[in-house]
Amino acid sequence: MEEQVATQTALHLVIVSGASGSGRTQALKCLEDLGFFCVDNLPPALFPKFTELCTQSSQELRHIALGIDIRERGFLADVFANLDHLKACGHSIEILFLEASDEVLTRRFSESRRPHPLLPQQPVLEGIRLERQYLQDLRDRADRILDTSTLTVHELRDWLFRHYGDVEHPRVMRVSLMTFGFKYGVPYDADLVFDVRFLQNPNFVPELKPLTGEDQAVQAYVFASEEAKLLLDHFRAFFAFLFPLFARERRSYLTVAIGCTGGRHRSVAIALRLHEMCRQLGYEASIRHRDIHRG
Repeated sequence: MEEQVATQTALHLVIVSGASGSGRTQALKCLEDLGFFCVDNLPPALFPKFTELCTQSSQELRHIALGIDIRERGFLADVFANLDHLKACGHSIEILFLEASDEVLTRRFSESRRPHPLLPQQPVLEGIRLERQYLQDLRDRADRILDTSTLTVHELRDWLFRHYGDVEHPRVMRVSLMTFGFKYGVPYDADLVFDVRFLQNPNFVPELKPLTGEDQAVQAYVFASEEAKLLLDHFRAFFAFLFPLFARERRSYLTVAIGCTGGRHRSVAIALRLHEMCRQLGYEASIRHRDIHRG
């Protein structure tokens, strides 16, 4: 059995555990954003079968994060036995242990108004101390121990990105450009919304009215004005300043909406130039014209 697994792709497994309230769930969400396939509270007895299925998957699952919430003493024996088995099969196993001070954990439980999962009928502090006893052996075997007492959610995310992100192939924030017509409503999913209705309107030019901003004649008309040219200059400076700040916050994507009256002429012409501008600034960009064929 071990020889069969060894011939398959070796997996990188990160076991995420620690005290309740220390940030385990948030850590799994961050690892998922980094491309890890995350499973929470998978029974240890299923670890070997689970990894076998991952190595055989057509989705090329190489990086796995498993969340462990230990509430019984007997659970540890199964965890260590199965992890040792996976190591013997050639998989890379790493235990990430999260913890925090009693004071911080107590405050977090108080803020969430939840009882401690180990002793739901007892004071939270008693549950915290009992859980520390249960987790001590796992903490002793941990490869990384992170105290989240003074960390914000964003700082925890930054720490995980530094230690588990792909340094050789860092993820680049994607920019999604959307054009729309104000007469049909502002997109609810936009991060940034820009109104270009102050530009001269091709809709009032008979030969341009049936066309769209994708046509050269409409683009020539829109960019014949100094306002449109200046607008692109301002967009370039604004995007060059703003996008790195969003990327620094580990944003996977940013949706920028450009609107005119009907979403057919001016917004489309501007967005097409912005699409190329994003690429020049080093960001992957896509474009969608929501209302171009309406009206």
